[in-house]
Amino acid sequence: MATAIAIVLSVGPACRSAPTAATPVARPGQGSGGVSAAAAPQQTRLPEVDEMVARMARIGAAWSPAFSPDGTRVAFLSRLSGVPQVWMVDAQGGWPRLITPFGDPVQGVEWSPDGKWLAVAVAPGGGMNSQIHLIRPDGSEIKQITDGGKVNNWLGEWSYNGDRLLLSSSRRTPEAMDAYTYDLATGKMTLVAENRGIGITAGISRDGRRAVVWRMESRSNSNLFLVEAGVPSEVLLTPHQGPGRFFGGTFSPDGTTIYLGSDKDRDLVALARVTVDSAQKLSPLQVIAERADAELSTFAITDDGKTAALIWNVAGRSELSFLDLTTLESRPGPRLPGEIAGGLEFSRDGSKLAMTISGAVLPTDIWILEMASGTLRQLTQSPHAGIDLAAMVRPQLVRFKAHDGLSLSGWLYRPPGAAGPGPFVISFHGGPEGQARPSLRSDFQALLSRGIGIFHPNVRGSAGFGKRFVNLDNGALRFDAIKDIESCLDYLVEAGVADRARIGIMGGSYGGYMTMAGLTAYPDRFAAGANLFGVVNFATFFEHTEPWMAAISTIEYGDPDTQADLLRRLSPIHKLDQVTAPTIVLHGANDTNVPVIEAEQVVDTLRQRGVPVEYVLFPDEGHGFRKTPNRIRSTSAITEWFTRYLRPGR
Repeated sequence: MATAIAIVLSVGPACRSAPTAATPVARPGQGSGGVSAAAAPQQTRLPEVDEMVARMARIGAAWSPAFSPDGTRVAFLSRLSGVPQVWMVDAQGGWPRLITPFGDPVQGVEWSPDGKWLAVAVAPGGGMNSQIHLIRPDGSEIKQITDGGKVNNWLGEWSYNGDRLLLSSSRRTPEAMDAYTYDLATGKMTLVAENRGIGITAGISRDGRRAVVWRMESRSNSNLFLVEAGVPSEVLLTPHQGPGRFFGGTFSPDGTTIYLGSDKDRDLVALARVTVDSAQKLSPLQVIAERADAELSTFAITDDGKTAALIWNVAGRSELSFLDLTTLESRPGPRLPGEIAGGLEFSRDGSKLAMTISGAVLPTDIWILEMASGTLRQLTQSPHAGIDLAAMVRPQLVRFKAHDGLSLSGWLYRPPGAAGPGPFVISFHGGPEGQARPSLRSDFQALLSRGIGIFHPNVRGSAGFGKRFVNLDNGALRFDAIKDIESCLDYLVEAGVADRARIGIMGGSYGGYMTMAGLTAYPDRFAAGANLFGVVNFATFFEHTEPWMAAISTIEYGDPDTQADLLRRLSPIHKLDQVTAPTIVLHGANDTNVPVIEAEQVVDTLRQRGVPVEYVLFPDEGHGFRKTPNRIRSTSAITEWFTRYLRPGR
């Protein structure tokens, strides 16, 4: 499987992920000089609606499929137990079995080629310092292979014969995620490549002599390098000028061809390949599969090297196709039952393709495509007790213009039976290089059940629309992205769907930044806000975030050493005196990506000014909320907040 790495300001809002029963701290705002919490509109609590919100937040999910070597079983991640863990099911279907016993969320799973081990990444307290463990497929003999403590570790794939595990770690320096291999026989960790910023060992040849290292030096620019045993120098596989996005690094069986996603000399990512001879001489990069209307989001190649499965991102919806790597003939895959697909994994014999499929009204589950017959069947059945999926709201893709004429798009959700202008919440995705897509969002559906519409836009800087668009918010261009917030407001009002006096704003991570930017830049246009683990002060963000995160973020946001004034002007913290809208702030105490100091600055300042503010702190979460009780609490808190201040049904 080959896919782009999602760098972690792109974690979505509270209701997207899962993690332990927390004791959240809720502190209502109070004070003088503004509207106090005591003066806030009183909410009419309806127990049956509260229970519906909780049901929404309990909707299950299954993801990250990993076939056993013989293709008879599939390991996957699910929060069936309340915390994401590894489960296992027969590839033909059946009752899943719990494999891992951790109280902390599992973030990834890879099955060793000899079938003897599962490699799993576990996030202590939901934080960034994930640790890699090996566990037998029956759940026995667990051992941790990484250093523990504050060291960050990312799980990669196994080598072809299973003697080594690929991973990344900040064990050398907290300022970089270096590429390593772990030797299963000796327990030795070997440094493959030092990185400035972050990197992973993206692929390794079957003879173990060659490896591809993916490296990101800034959020707008990545590269792939060829590393060969006994050869001191690296070979750059992806020379380019300006921004560039590359991922993959899958070797052909003979080790002479490398497949990758590439936007070199083009706007949209395509599938490409490069060949390398015994002297490490490279062929020119060759594009072998492309679309004029879509970007390649992920791909997988069969063990025999003959077929590639491709997932295309078409304005947020996924389409599957297959490419014959010998003839380069392409054929469409089956129509998918949901709007979004990913997590591609072929069985070793190539007879089955596993993937995750989800949609606006479809929980994330594992599906299996039988390659010979073309039959697509659902393997896992994520629970949605008490929820009629057919009654949930599907969004409409809409397009509108920004202040400068740039074409923008977004997903518009209207409550059932809505007629005329009503209350709306604009929800911004994380990233900044994230993308608003029609996924099943418990928070969205909970708000819709209360009569509140949702607009989920893709403003400039969003991924999925090409290299030019995703880089339109770098540095000082971010002021234009903030202006896009007003364009979203104007669209909703002019389209006649939103009541201009009852519009809210929310978002998680970078979406939290956009929330606070909107509340400070357009204070008269928002009636309420919800800031989920968002950046508000770039000075404190760069000072307190993970050092490797700071290292890759200077092009995207600005360099704190040379552009301190720009970062100050972009930071909402210096404009909080403009905020008048009641604001709820939710954060994980173990978040080292966007540290909790970002939330505290907002809460303390708004409280001092007498702006209604509520603070919900989860002591057992990191960047995003993964545990089911916390998902319920966050969904309920957000729904109650906007119900109180946007007054649906008025």
